[in-house]
Amino acid sequence: MRKLQVQGVHHITLTGADRQTSIDFREGVLGMPFIFDQPNLDNPGDGHLYFDPGDGRLITVFTNESRVPDPCRTPTVPGCVHHLAFAVSKATFSQAVKRLDERGIAHSGPKDRGFMDSIYFKDPMGLLIELACYRFAPPTGCTHADVMIEAHRIRAAAGAPHIAEEHLADAIETLVDQHQRSLSTDRTPKHPY
Repeated sequence: MRKLQVQGVHHITLTGADRQTSIDFREGVLGMPFIFDQPNLDNPGDGHLYFDPGDGRLITVFTNESRVPDPCRTPTVPGCVHHLAFAVSKATFSQAVKRLDERGIAHSGPKDRGFMDSIYFKDPMGLLIELACYRFAPPTGCTHADVMIEAHRIRAAAGAPHIAEEHLADAIETLVDQHQRSLSTDRTPKHPY
């Protein structure tokens, strides 16, 4: 038995309202360039819009001119999507409340998640959207996932209930020690003063 090894998210497809509402939200609110447009090949009565969320991958939206925005929260029962999170910079995150308020979009306000900051609001069809801003940058050659797994190990060993910034800092130090070479034979912390 062998795995079907995935290598990342190829795309996520959402059911949207009409074409213009879908474009206005994804490009006009979230800043995702609208890059491709064709009929839904499985249901030619629907449109299929493609957006770039910033990493070159795709968010696609099925649209239909008979559908209108519905702000009621999408179902969260098992098997349903709870929310969709998009990465933003610290500069963008610090402007999120102001920019959502300017549009009259209800939101959660900033939430402290220990390793990141988040803010939540709904898209025009009631899907919960999260803007997430990491509190760290991974060391060269490492990913956010590398830092998270090392921070988890440190957190678990300390018996802490969740990852905190101290665990992230220690994880980054560990990863640098493991992955970046040095001419020093002793790389332990020092107090040269």
